[in-house]
Amino acid sequence: MEYNGTSKPQPIIFFVGALISALLYSALFFFNDWVTEAVKYDLGVSWIYLPAGLRLFLILIFGLAGAIGIAVASFAISYFGVFSPDLVTCIGIGLISGFAPLLAKWLVVSNISISNDLSNLSIQKIMLCIVVYALMSAGFHQYWFELRDLESGSLNHFLVMFFGDIAGSILLIAIIKYSIDLLKRSKPKQD
Repeated sequence: MEYNGTSKPQPIIFFVGALISALLYSALFFFNDWVTEAVKYDLGVSWIYLPAGLRLFLILIFGLAGAIGIAVASFAISYFGVFSPDLVTCIGIGLISGFAPLLAKWLVVSNISISNDLSNLSIQKIMLCIVVYALMSAGFHQYWFELRDLESGSLNHFLVMFFGDIAGSILLIAIIKYSIDLLKRSKPKQD
């Protein structure tokens, strides 16, 4: 579904990818906010952040469309709820949320071989993507928070966000893997 440069992207598929990404990201953001309330470190920083794994997953599937969907959803979440309605701050948060995982994907893909259909995606490659993405996301977010004079811009917040992105990504991947395994086991065997 991702545009790989060899064929012309279809606008409707691109739009659907962005819409799916925005809706899934928003839903998981609010679910994560509710479920992890007890382990929240500060505004926008949590010890477990499941949407980090979803960001990476959506980028691996939808590419640029996923980044745009995540960016729009993150902007809306920030602007209409989580942060004060400072337009510039919320635009930056949206762009970082959507494009840090895309940048991490491009960085990892340019240095190791990951096929467009993800068929050769190993646990080592997934972990490399997760660590590179978590470093970039936490680093860009905390730098932006510091530039915008928000309380959560600091080294401590960076470390918690980095750990939370890794923990959330691993947990989400484990949940997806377990669900797929359950589905496979529940299918009736054909003779």
